[in-house]
Amino acid sequence: MKYAYFPGCSLHSTAKEYDISSRAVASALGIELVEIPDWVCCGATPAHLTLHLLSLALPVKNLLAAKKLGNYEVATCCAACFSRLKIANKFMESDPEHREKVEEIVGAKYSGEVKVRHFLDILVNVFGLKNISERVTKKISGLKVACYYGCLLTRPPEVMQLDDPEEPHLIDDLMKVIGVEPVEWPYKTECCGASFSLTKTDIVLKLSADILQMAADAGAQAIVVACPLCQSNLDLRQAMINKKYKKNFNMPILYFTQLVGLALVIEARKLGLEKHIVNPIPLLKEKEILSKV
Repeated sequence: MKYAYFPGCSLHSTAKEYDISSRAVASALGIELVEIPDWVCCGATPAHLTLHLLSLALPVKNLLAAKKLGNYEVATCCAACFSRLKIANKFMESDPEHREKVEEIVGAKYSGEVKVRHFLDILVNVFGLKNISERVTKKISGLKVACYYGCLLTRPPEVMQLDDPEEPHLIDDLMKVIGVEPVEWPYKTECCGASFSLTKTDIVLKLSADILQMAADAGAQAIVVACPLCQSNLDLRQAMINKKYKKNFNMPILYFTQLVGLALVIEARKLGLEKHIVNPIPLLKEKEILSKV
């Protein structure tokens, strides 16, 4: 099982723990991730907000680079990258006017033929939950989590085609297989304000505070995410949220790959657990999921 891997900017910088844990899990399961050579930023928020054609040309450039590796599907972990790559494919498949303009910019023909998958989709639907269950060495018991999908992973549904946009379940299903208990809560797909992280921090603080509060009210001891932008807002902003709203949140924000890695008994240092702002290690030790780091 081999994929052309597009890490994106976040996974090479602020979300390195997502990158290293994804690679570690893939390796443990025999999934080969071949990083696309000379990849560029997918454009995400800046290009999307400033120049529509650029927001299509940047992901297409990466998809063309992936195509040169061979007949492989593209795997990505970042929800924003996943969104931009899928939307670019949609335009290139169905909009001749945009396709012609983008092809002129990138200097090559492309009509959306490279399939793009989120790593979550690969684990759950391609490798399969049954196979993961058979590989689990250490069931994670006694840990309640809120599975948070954010707004980019499943929307727009006709483009993303990943999960139910209103009641997604892929992360929940994966957590159950490794022994983690997902809580029922209503904020699975609420926006954390990711794109406003630097420009409108007050909005981010309010949205993220509401998510943290709902997770805590539902009995979650941690939040599990599949998006580096969501992780950053919920993890990095907790101190600011506590100060502004007189709260006392100390909620670890973990990537789904980190918990899967622990269930596969991958060394903690290979999962980047020490890189979070809200340290998850005390909770993991308390639950006897980790003995030492």
